[in-house]
Amino acid sequence: MRRFTAVTETLIVAGLLVADIDHRQLARDSLFLMAEVRLVGSEAQYRVKVRNLSAGGMMAEGPMTVQRGSQIEVNLRNIGWVQGVVAWIQDNRFGIALINEIDPKLARAPLVAGEGTPRFVKPPISFHGTGPLRKV
Repeated sequence: MRRFTAVTETLIVAGLLVADIDHRQLARDSLFLMAEVRLVGSEAQYRVKVRNLSAGGMMAEGPMTVQRGSQIEVNLRNIGWVQGVVAWIQDNRFGIALINEIDPKLARAPLVAGEGTPRFVKPPISFHGTGPLRKV
């Protein structure tokens, strides 16, 4: 069995300091979540699939062209815009090391707490006493 040790790597991009304390050791949630991504300073937004998410980073998949070290912003459901740096690229997938840690469970939470029973699970309305049905 191979044992991994914590490796400290520091990446400085455009004045931002990103400390990467072996992000591979952090617990990741495998999920399928859509998110908006943009390069810092760019107005163009791209829709990507978030394949896994941890407190310190994520793997995204999409048509966006990025380079390792690029500053990036991601709009995550229930969290909002977070900043990160592209850590690796493979085909149309790329890893993002987040500048600040997040709570990945927030992204999994429902968008809005439901008020009562959703409409699609309510019993149908009864039409008794409205007269005979006609053929349409």
